[in-house]
Amino acid sequence: MVFQGFALFPWLTVLQNVAIGVEALDLPKDDIRTRSLQAIDLIGLDGFESAYPRELSGGMRQRVGFARALVVHPNILLMDEPFSALDVLTAETLRSDFLDLWSDGRIPIKGVILVTHNIEEAVRMCDRILVFSTNPGRILSEIKVELPQPRDHLDPSFRALIERIYVEMTARRGESPVAARPETFPGAGIGTRLPEQVSTNLLAGLMKTLADAPGRGTADLPVIASALHMSVRDLFPVAETLEMLRFAEVEGGDIRLMEAGQTFAAFDTDARKQLFAHQLLSYVPLAAHIRRVLDERANHTAPKSRFLDELEDYMTPSAAAQTLGAVVSWGRYAEIFAYDDHTAMFSLENPA
Repeated sequence: MVFQGFALFPWLTVLQNVAIGVEALDLPKDDIRTRSLQAIDLIGLDGFESAYPRELSGGMRQRVGFARALVVHPNILLMDEPFSALDVLTAETLRSDFLDLWSDGRIPIKGVILVTHNIEEAVRMCDRILVFSTNPGRILSEIKVELPQPRDHLDPSFRALIERIYVEMTARRGESPVAARPETFPGAGIGTRLPEQVSTNLLAGLMKTLADAPGRGTADLPVIASALHMSVRDLFPVAETLEMLRFAEVEGGDIRLMEAGQTFAAFDTDARKQLFAHQLLSYVPLAAHIRRVLDERANHTAPKSRFLDELEDYMTPSAAAQTLGAVVSWGRYAEIFAYDDHTAMFSLENPA
């Protein structure tokens, strides 16, 4: 297993961290040392055997993680977003080195299962791509990648595959505006689970980018992701939130600003806040519910626990906290209510 984080023991050297992976096999000490040194050499860290994790760069630490996984000579290597914690150049270098080792047959494994939110990475590395939904997790589609290695990201066939995956992930199925995330959109009242917290700066930035795009409000999601250096993991929650608030529509791999989105992009700061407040109260039931409760109470206050308890009737405590956190952020921006984190109280102290 190669983890998203480096998952190294800080008090152990590179050699000792790698050896941890093979010690459970109960091999003689000499064999453990030999296999560990071979793995370290294989992933390009020869000479750093006595270094501690704090002395290594992020890319070097992740190479240690690869060595620790490979030292046991596994049949299948499991990789959980192994490049996502690295900067763009380091991640690209490590991907290329790994693919070279794989193509040369120098890695003692039969296959790799890679979890990634980076669509270009999936097309670059994988021969078979499965697109998953969430809650419940299920396979939406399977795409075979028959391009020969090494793959050129500028090849039209490469770009076409990326486009196809975006189309699959944004295809409408039934009543769901965005495939793979039906649970994040309104229609179920205050119990609707919201996308991961997205800042209003990101929302405004994407609307402005779309409004300025050559398509005059319409853009290809892969193109936008590439231009903004955003992975699908980062871009989709923003796009989803814009769709939920009826600022944009997402379908067929494209995102298009609706009238409200076009208007928002053209407004000044105060007018944007007023429009955002209108959309928030109209299309996010939880936001409207909180404001209604505050309006109806004589002291115009309510504890955070009151709304968390309600949400936990529909979702897990962590999801409830995430959902309420998103509404707090958006509500503050829209000035439809105030929230004091110290007292955990909502109020109309600074109402719109």
